[in-house]
Amino acid sequence: MFINFLLLFMDHNNNNNNNNNKQFVCLSGLPRTGSTLLSAILSQNPKIHAEGNSAVCQLMWDLHKSCVTNASEQLLANNRLQTIHDVVSSIPWIYYKNIEEPIILDKCRSWTIEANIQILKKFVNPNIKIIVLERSIIEIVRSFAKLYKENNRQFNASSMLVPQSEPIMRSIAGLQWAKKNNQDNTFLFISYDELINNTKEMVDKIYNFCGWEPFDHNYENIILKYPENDDVYQLQGQHKIRSTVGKVDNLIELPKEVIKQCKMIDKLLGYK
Repeated sequence: MFINFLLLFMDHNNNNNNNNNKQFVCLSGLPRTGSTLLSAILSQNPKIHAEGNSAVCQLMWDLHKSCVTNASEQLLANNRLQTIHDVVSSIPWIYYKNIEEPIILDKCRSWTIEANIQILKKFVNPNIKIIVLERSIIEIVRSFAKLYKENNRQFNASSMLVPQSEPIMRSIAGLQWAKKNNQDNTFLFISYDELINNTKEMVDKIYNFCGWEPFDHNYENIILKYPENDDVYQLQGQHKIRSTVGKVDNLIELPKEVIKQCKMIDKLLGYK
């Protein structure tokens, strides 16, 4: 497996100059916060590639862990410490090797986790930019409850709030860390309500944050350029978007204990 990756790396190195001009930006935050909508909007710009949930973060983490544990003895004995940087830093460009757009927006909720940010800054860009979407936890749980109901699947709201569990609680831990460690302006925080109610203003804010040239986006005919196969997630409609920006009322009722717990988390995060 490691040999196969090195062969891919050698092939990637032959085209490395093409990647030197690309910008790698991350999209992260909490689930059910409009990341699919935002990706669809930004993809209107022919300079931006923004597809669905990415495996880059997991791949970088796994390979880096292998290099510093299982393969560390061989790398150290053969004075191959530079190889660690070479192979780990090549992953984003191997993953997106067929992408021509100069700006890559990589979407993954785990990019706000401290260890992953350290990998990003060490192996991709010390001045990496990460867009972080957030939303009231009550609204997120209600959104999941509605999605499960539409799929005729049983929903256990309490299981969504188990500490360090996916998809909500681990993302909250990452969000909290990011908010406490944004002294170098690595993160741009945008709420779901801001994105829905002031879409153009938030998109302009993102452009300014990332240093992109202005682009005239169409907010009346939004098309998902890179749809995900929701069969894989066993939740149809999870990444479905409407052609125009808007918020649909969600009348799903949650158990009182779940609402109480959500309110406590919302208060902790500074949400009303």
